[in-house]
Parts: sequence; C-alpha cells; structure tokens
Amino acid sequence: MAPDPIPEFESWFGDVTTTAIEEPNAFVLATVDEDGAPSARAVLMKDLSAAGISFYTGMDSRKSRALRLNSKAAATFVWIPLHRQVRFEGAVIEIEADVADAYFATRPRGAQIAAHASRQSEVVAGRGILDERFARLDEQFDDDIPRPEHWGGWLLRPKAVEFWQGRPNRFHDRVRYRLEDGEWVKERLSP
Repeated sequence: MAPDPIPEFESWFGDVTTTAIEEPNAFVLATVDEDGAPSARAVLMKDLSAAGISFYTGMDSRKSRALRLNSKAAATFVWIPLHRQVRFEGAVIEIEADVADAYFATRPRGAQIAAHASRQSEVVAGRGILDERFARLDEQFDDDIPRPEHWGGWLLRPKAVEFWQGRPNRFHDRVRYRLEDGEWVKERLSP
C-alpha cells in the first residue's frame, strides 16, 4: 500500500468507479452534538485532495451545528460488492466562500434552487410548503443563481484513515494510517 493514505484512497476509489456501484462517493458522516449524542447520515464527497475530503450542505443543518460545536468527525465509505470500506477520522474546517461559490456554480439548476428553498433540518408543516417555495424560487431566478449564504461546505482533514478489505473466511485485512508529528504511520490491525 502507498505510504500516504490519500493516494491509496484514490486508487481504491478508482477501482470503485469502474463498477456499477451507484454513488461511489457516498459516505456516512458521524458527528457528536453538544450533549455528546452521536448522529450519522449519508453525504456525498465532492472533492478529494491531499488536505482531505470535502462535502457541501446547509450550514444551519444539524450536522453543521454539530461540527461547529465539535470539529471532530468520522466518515465511512462502504462498497459492499467489493467487500471494502475506508474510514476517515479527523477535524473539519469550513470551506472558504470562494471555493463554495465555485462548486455551487457547477451544480444543476434544480440543485441550486433546492439549496435556496431548503432550510436543512428545519421542521416544516408539509411537503406542499417546500414545493411552493421551490416553484416560487424557480420563477424568481434567472440563469445565474448565487450561492445562498446558508449553504457551504466542510473539509474533513484526516488524522487517521483505515482501509478494510473483507475476506470470505472473515479474517479480514485492515491497515490504518495515523498522522504522527506530520508524518503518516502505517499499521496493520488484527481483524
């Protein structure tokens, strides 16, 4: 395996993208709220760099509120047909506004309008309210839709990354990378 987890993840992700797995960039993000209660949900990786993995969301959502209170998070990619998973653990930072603006501009029109129409995690009386809000905004906007202030992104900067390869006899392969004094330490873990 590579000496650094990001090139190794790029290799594994490349393998996944050659399969019929839908949304290979989907991962489960785990956070902890102010009471120490965990919460997990699926989100989509939108960028991978040497710095880590990026995703975008409502910045007033439950996940964003939790990340502001406790900047530590975990992300798990699971590709069941390949018997593989990759776990990231680390701290998150908010993505800069200009980077979020650039990504937002690449989203389809419907996704851009949905970002304006939704106040993620907010209780609403019914679907009709959301549909009306979406329709009103669809009429209001021309082709140049700005990123709403309540929408942005997070970068998870890993301090640990674990690669898991399943085996038929349940004697799986596990390799963990830990960041120690700015260098990656690679360790084999018992299954």
